[in-house]
Amino acid sequence: MNKIIEKFRNPLYAAIAGLIIGLIVGLPLLGWWIWPVQWTDGEPKDLRSDLKIDYLCMAIDSQMRNPLRSDIALSRFESLGEDGLKLLEGLKPGDCGLNENDLTQFRLLVKAPTAITQATTMAPVPTQEIPVKKKGIGNAWTIVGLCLTTLVVGGALLYFLLLRKPRQKTPSIAAQAQEVSRTAEQTDYEAVGQEEPIAQWMTTYMQGDDLYDDSFSIDSPTGEFLGECGVGISESIGVGDPKKVTAFEVWLFDKNDTQTVTKVLMSEHAFNDPVISQRLASKGDQSLVEPGTKVTLETATLVLEARVVDMNYGSGALPANSYFDRLTLELAVWPKG
Repeated sequence: MNKIIEKFRNPLYAAIAGLIIGLIVGLPLLGWWIWPVQWTDGEPKDLRSDLKIDYLCMAIDSQMRNPLRSDIALSRFESLGEDGLKLLEGLKPGDCGLNENDLTQFRLLVKAPTAITQATTMAPVPTQEIPVKKKGIGNAWTIVGLCLTTLVVGGALLYFLLLRKPRQKTPSIAAQAQEVSRTAEQTDYEAVGQEEPIAQWMTTYMQGDDLYDDSFSIDSPTGEFLGECGVGISESIGVGDPKKVTAFEVWLFDKNDTQTVTKVLMSEHAFNDPVISQRLASKGDQSLVEPGTKVTLETATLVLEARVVDMNYGSGALPANSYFDRLTLELAVWPKG
């Protein structure tokens, strides 16, 4: 999708896309469906051939009934345009109820209008002035409106679909935490003379991630499921959002053991507060969180080491060093020898 958008930033591609969108919107949607073109005030020369013949027959019949108004008959005939003579020559006695005399008189009128229409000038007949409508103005404004609407709609679609730059979304707190974990440097246990763990992860908490609860599946090198481990929020202090986390739980589950082992990592304030410490005592052994702190959890067949890679306390109205703004832990698991 991004490649397509980049292509349409080229003015040539953008113009082609705008033209296509304009045609799609203008012809089928606006021109044929929403505002179909309606013709008014058309002339006889614009009629179908059969309707032109009907019109010519009516003009001849009217002339035969009112022979003194040959000027009107000629005007009607001339309104048929270039097809008038051809249509007149093609008429036969009996067509439209006309006889041979009617056709002959009208043909003479068309071929020699001056001689035949002298009677008209000698005996004028009062006529009623027919109002003349201005043709084409309404249609012209309709066409202009359609064109403008097509341009506006096509331009808007082109802008919103192709040219408008998408807003850069701010990564969520959880996504920012994952990025911190991804860039954190893991311990090279072989370099320090330790056995390489069978599993090793980084996990990061950042203030605002009130649903923080990271867990991992522990598998053997052959893919056998051995257990699970993880870190979650254990205790918060104060009120309001986001939570002010003062303690975390690190836990280890072994499929070959009967219970899950848990240890509590506490802020300086929580570790030294007897009320909080007493409340969390039932959750497991307690440890003070400091940079580089390591805690070990053991089950029947697994050993987990949690190391504090990075930490930072939040600041505000609560007691100093009472809640975490950020905490990154490294979890490493070995089979128990």
